[in-house]
Amino acid sequence: MGLFKKNPFGHILFLKLWLIRLLGAMTHRRFKGFNQLQIEGSEIIKNLPDNNVLFVSNHQTYFADVVAMFHVFNASLSGRVDSIKNIGYLWRPKLNLYFVAAKETMKAGLLPKVLAYAGSVSIERTWRAEGKDVNRQVKMSDVSNIAKALKDGWVITFPQGTTKPWKPIRRGTAHIIKRNKPIVVPIVIDGFRRSFDKKGIRIKKRGILQSMEIKKPLEIDYENDSIEKIVEQLEFAIEQHPSFLKVISVAELKKEEELNKTRQWRY
Repeated sequence: MGLFKKNPFGHILFLKLWLIRLLGAMTHRRFKGFNQLQIEGSEIIKNLPDNNVLFVSNHQTYFADVVAMFHVFNASLSGRVDSIKNIGYLWRPKLNLYFVAAKETMKAGLLPKVLAYAGSVSIERTWRAEGKDVNRQVKMSDVSNIAKALKDGWVITFPQGTTKPWKPIRRGTAHIIKRNKPIVVPIVIDGFRRSFDKKGIRIKKRGILQSMEIKKPLEIDYENDSIEKIVEQLEFAIEQHPSFLKVISVAELKKEEELNKTRQWRY
């Protein structure tokens, strides 16, 4: 790697390499130390092509989710299955790994700017800006940048566009899939909302079991599947379809009933 070689976004790869190494070393204990990250399915990562792969996931914090994925992906590429033990995998990280994030989020402070250099594809949200609901046109430059990132490597996106659960999938993700025909790998995460603050920077609670399940790539007919069908596939794949909420509600109700029976038995 040349000292001043750049990626398609003009970022110097040597600088990006050291940013990932340093940030990785600083954050490793957040997922294997203060808290534990339970990983499932990471063997899938090893067999993926070097580019045009889109990871879709539910979203719980601004930054902790994607940082954990950087750890898991690089550990898997180094031969570790469902483990991030021994951070030696950070010495040669995958440099063509990107994540989609709101432009205003990535400009809010020094740390987001550093993370942006490490791999952000920053876009302008069409539905929300500065804490207010908006309705504006998609910028074609944002669409082109995501396509550019897919052409160069792997892209992580959170198609709900928010850290709030059960929000609808943004149709833009389905359009990106139809246009670029990537391999789409779903990821389901949990525990990050309990571990960290909303930004995913401050540790809110220790001893939390976090989980990350990497699922098999989706089977998508890029030519014939409608946008609506792809959106529904994504909802089920990342377990954010409304039907999952009903299942969880029933499970919580049964749990409460069991607790009530236990209380009655004690008295």
